[in-house]
Amino acid sequence: MPAQTYLDATQATGQQFYQQYHGHGEVVMLNLLKFREVADYSASPELASATTISGEEAYQRYMKHTTPFLQEAGGELLYSGKGGSFLIGPEGEGWDMVLLVKHRSAEAFIGFARNEGYLKGIGHRTAALADSRLLPMK
Repeated sequence: MPAQTYLDATQATGQQFYQQYHGHGEVVMLNLLKFREVADYSASPELASATTISGEEAYQRYMKHTTPFLQEAGGELLYSGKGGSFLIGPEGEGWDMVLLVKHRSAEAFIGFARNEGYLKGIGHRTAALADSRLLPMK
């Protein structure tokens, strides 16, 4: 049986996030990303390029699309770097990229995540990722 992957929040985790972080000011999101070898645009064929691209390239397109909406919502990319294997953690588990993204508040993050313009490019993220984790921190 294949290992479970995580690409999107559930309704339950979204409610828990709001309850825990509502009214607490800035929220920093730790993003751990694992890319597909080849981007899979089957869910958003209108966003696919004419040539095959890697998951990492698809994620770069997602970030290019997303950055203006993030900044408009008062968010900021604090850190972006290549990942690797854990020094302390499960052997053989690793992540391709790590991001730290600051949002003004839980409400600002939710507004950003629901922005129609932003959502028009979400297919690049879906095409790019094989797995992910998103950990809010205050």
